[in-house]
Amino acid sequence: MKKVFSRVSLNDMTMVADFLATLAEKRAVFAFYGPMGSGKTTLIGKMIRIMLQQELDVTSPTFALINVYEAAKPVYHFDCYRIEKPEEALNAGIEEMLYSNAVCLIEWPEKIEALLPKNLITITLSSSDDESFRHIEINIPDHD
Repeated sequence: MKKVFSRVSLNDMTMVADFLATLAEKRAVFAFYGPMGSGKTTLIGKMIRIMLQQELDVTSPTFALINVYEAAKPVYHFDCYRIEKPEEALNAGIEEMLYSNAVCLIEWPEKIEALLPKNLITITLSSSDDESFRHIEINIPDHD
């Protein structure tokens, strides 16, 4: 299934985050694709706040690699931008986290493609020419 949100401002991303948070009740791994500044961290932050029902300061774990949010179902926020070799992801324990019962939200998933499960949900963000709006395409596999 494919779901598309067009002309979404950064402030209006809550409706997209709400949709994704609903999917997180059944699915666990979400891969966020898009260039730097496309709104990946903003969307993930809104999604985490909705899932945890808390007003949190969510930042991208660019240097830490992983931020963990404790809940009944843990939430792992990965930023794989700085990963250069798959071994780095393995050494950080990412593979175990991807196949755990946690919700995994991954920025720059192309850096760890070989480790990703087949049934992940992909979210692709792109910006309008003036960067005021986002086009967001969500692909949800038909199988579990």
